[in-house]
Amino acid sequence: MTGVAGGHRVPVLAVAGGTASGKSTLADALVRHHPGLVGLVRLDDFYVPAHDPLRGVRTVSATGAEILDWNHPGSIDQTAVAAAVDAAATAAGRRRLVVVEGLFALTLPVVAARATWRVYVDTPDDIRLARKILRKIEVQRQDPALSLRNYLMTGRERHAAHVAPSRAVADLVVDGTADEYAMIAAVAMLIGPVLAAPLRGEPALDASSFGETA
Repeated sequence: MTGVAGGHRVPVLAVAGGTASGKSTLADALVRHHPGLVGLVRLDDFYVPAHDPLRGVRTVSATGAEILDWNHPGSIDQTAVAAAVDAAATAAGRRRLVVVEGLFALTLPVVAARATWRVYVDTPDDIRLARKILRKIEVQRQDPALSLRNYLMTGRERHAAHVAPSRAVADLVVDGTADEYAMIAAVAMLIGPVLAAPLRGEPALDASSFGETA
């Protein structure tokens, strides 16, 4: 049975999707609309060190430099992820849900073993690519030609191999072109009363109370 590894008392919602699909938008909206009730674990925080020669998967950038492959699940420190999810899901307080968000939230075994529900944010590739390039320009001031070359060299292939197939194991597929309210409403239909306003003194919800899927 999933969703109970590590002795969890709080249910875990895993949210995956391609780069710039809208998964972070959904996760952030759940936290913002339910202050104090939702814990968030971002898989982006758990890549192995970029210059670690012993861990992670390496690839070659369009610049010709060897770099950590940010689009491969083998570059994530799964031990650290497991510890973070366990800590978030057993923390004392008013928390009623833990959201694990990232490219590989439905791919990594340590997340799958802990997930009560699985959501895939589905967005057409052209929209995802346009969003990513705009973000690279606006935030990192990166030449869009570099983003496009990296996408053609490895990004597109990695998405097809490691991210897109996880759509098939999702309990819910959310439209990543919808606004945050529509995405939250869809998730609410999946998780039921988990984020309903808690009664004063009400204990944390037990993940075993919900319909985990294998």
